[in-house]
Amino acid sequence: MGPAFGRTVLALALLSAAACARREPPPVRPIEVQVTPVVQRDVPVVGEWIGTLDGSVNADIRPKVEGYLLRQFYKEGQFVHRNAPLFEIDPRQFRAALEQAQGTLARAEAQFAKATKDVERFTPLAAQKAISQQELDNALAAEREARGGVAAAGAAVRQAALNLDWTRMTSPIEGIVGIAKAQVGDLVNTQTVMTTVSTVDPIRVTVGISEREYMDRASLINRANYPTTERGPSLELILGNGSVFPEKGKAVLVDREVNVKTGTLTVKGFFPNPHNILRPGQYARVRAQLDVRPGALLVPQRAVTELQGGTRVAVAGTDGKAEIRAVEVGPRVGDLWVIEKGLRAGENVIVSGLQYLRPGTPVTAKLAPAPSPVAQATR
Repeated sequence: MGPAFGRTVLALALLSAAACARREPPPVRPIEVQVTPVVQRDVPVVGEWIGTLDGSVNADIRPKVEGYLLRQFYKEGQFVHRNAPLFEIDPRQFRAALEQAQGTLARAEAQFAKATKDVERFTPLAAQKAISQQELDNALAAEREARGGVAAAGAAVRQAALNLDWTRMTSPIEGIVGIAKAQVGDLVNTQTVMTTVSTVDPIRVTVGISEREYMDRASLINRANYPTTERGPSLELILGNGSVFPEKGKAVLVDREVNVKTGTLTVKGFFPNPHNILRPGQYARVRAQLDVRPGALLVPQRAVTELQGGTRVAVAGTDGKAEIRAVEVGPRVGDLWVIEKGLRAGENVIVSGLQYLRPGTPVTAKLAPAPSPVAQATR
């Protein structure tokens, strides 16, 4: 190879480098995204809590006397009226005790009758000095003692009659009766819980509100002469299967203190439950409209992303590029999120393809297909 060949190779290399330097990078292909406009309107401020259901009245059924359980009258889980029979304890010993007390009363009444006759007979004799005053005093004392004996024996008869009545246990309230905890043949006493009856119409719901929520509405909660029937806002109940209970409830009771362990204040409300659908022990979400926020800015929840403790929204700019903005979010309203700072009404927020976007990424914006969350909210 001669010098001419080397010069040729060098020239080709220089030409190739110049051609590469003049080549421009290919343009970035815009990403197709879906957008929806930021809507401004008045929105209700809704609070939501986890609540526990319980009977408005719960009565533990306990015997007032000790004895062997003879029979059970009710069907477990059924609705019972007040004074409906539930259980019966073997009444034989209590019937015998009543008869014995009645016999004692009869003897006491006979003694009282004799003492009364003695006083009637001795009184004129003492006046005539036919008997001593001491004998009359003894007769009067015996009459008073016999009268006391009649009173004591009468009380014993009434107590024995009560004991006999108490062998038949009835429901003190109207409601749903639970499973029996004692079986026929068991020896039961005053400490035995036989079953529980719960009044479930209305049914009670208990929730805990945070201290901040309480402070925001303390003036309303603590105002003077607050009628119980108007204690708080209407309540809505969302059941475990996601359905909304058709009856509206009412908050009627706020506890006197904040729980130092949980930092919450107990609120109790009541829901009509005409068909006994709701039962004690159920968990449900309780929702209430607390306020109305005028002119709130709303975006779909799927447009908001959380990153490193902050929230961001991608906006499709008028220049065809994506802009990533930090925003301050407020409460949620259904499928929408209130934006406190960072957006203006009418701007288009991106709701799809967010994982591919960077600041300045070219985008081709198309409106999200109807019905979008914002379209539903503006209806």
